[in-house]
Amino acid sequence: MQGNHACALGAVAAGCRFYAGYPITPSSEVAERMSLELPKVGGTFIQMEDEIASMGAVLGASMGGVKALTATSGPGFSLKQENLGYASMTEIPCVIVNVMRGGPSTGMPTRASQADVMQARWGSHGDHPVIVLTPASVDEIFTETVRAFNLSELLRVPVVLLYDEIIGHLVETIELRKPADLALFERKWTKVAPDEYLPFAATDNGVPEMARPGDGYRTHTTGLTHGENGFPTQNPAEVDRVMRRLLGKLDRNRSLIESYEALACDDADILIVAYGITSRAARRAVKLGREQGIKVGLFRPISLWPFPQLPLVEIADSATKILVPEMNAGQLCLEIERLCSPASRVSRMNRIDGEAITPAEILARVKTLEPNR
Repeated sequence: MQGNHACALGAVAAGCRFYAGYPITPSSEVAERMSLELPKVGGTFIQMEDEIASMGAVLGASMGGVKALTATSGPGFSLKQENLGYASMTEIPCVIVNVMRGGPSTGMPTRASQADVMQARWGSHGDHPVIVLTPASVDEIFTETVRAFNLSELLRVPVVLLYDEIIGHLVETIELRKPADLALFERKWTKVAPDEYLPFAATDNGVPEMARPGDGYRTHTTGLTHGENGFPTQNPAEVDRVMRRLLGKLDRNRSLIESYEALACDDADILIVAYGITSRAARRAVKLGREQGIKVGLFRPISLWPFPQLPLVEIADSATKILVPEMNAGQLCLEIERLCSPASRVSRMNRIDGEAITPAEILARVKTLEPNR
């Protein structure tokens, strides 16, 4: 199965029943498959007039109580940012797929890139919470799509599923799980009396309960800074309290979000940090390097934001050098340099021509970093 089709089937298995989007290479297969699958389960598929409207429709559907999805690529992801920030501020669960292609602007629609890493975290203005997951195989696209919906519903936060064009168009054998075999989570609907309900109240886990439409609750939803009652406020104490809860709920729930893979890291002198298709090349480079007696390992973040920083720091502590290969001009390496001081330990390896970094190229660079050289 192709990666983009696995994304659609994962969404339906997770309980997604609404899709709004606009065709854009290289993500269009997600929409095409959703248009076929959603009618089978009583869901709704809408092709909107553009990416801005698509994101707005997704937020409206989610506020109506339905799990909702949209998929896009670079230029469309840029257009979604204002509504993505609105979703963060108003805590509307939703999942956004970004199949990365070369940029900026129209860029290279049919070529791969990993240059939306920082945009996925900081694309919308202001401090805002967002979760970003980055699968590296077709099977993982399926499972991480399911997890994206689970995290979105549990934490009332937009979740971005971020993978490159090669992973999206890769064809691999996968195991399709039935919904009955998956651990699925739903958002928590309030049972508080309507006259006592606060739509943005502080809770033990930092996630306020939602009011189910039609149950008689009156709520006010605005992108303005608001109090626990949902109404706009610029009272410093109230704004500070609500914003710190909003921004802190991901940190308080890191154990639910963070995921990573560590390969041959126990005695690694050289640690590779890679994601997406580049991690596939790095995995092969590690295998070849180990066969040649080079102590090299791989740390692969699956949750990109929040980044699994404590596991990385612990694993990287004993490494002499760290290599960060990316299909961009240097983005995640900034985070690695910040975490793994001194930054001089970190070496960049960047490719921005639309082609993937090969195992041979990574291994050749690893050899230049060996401690005895």
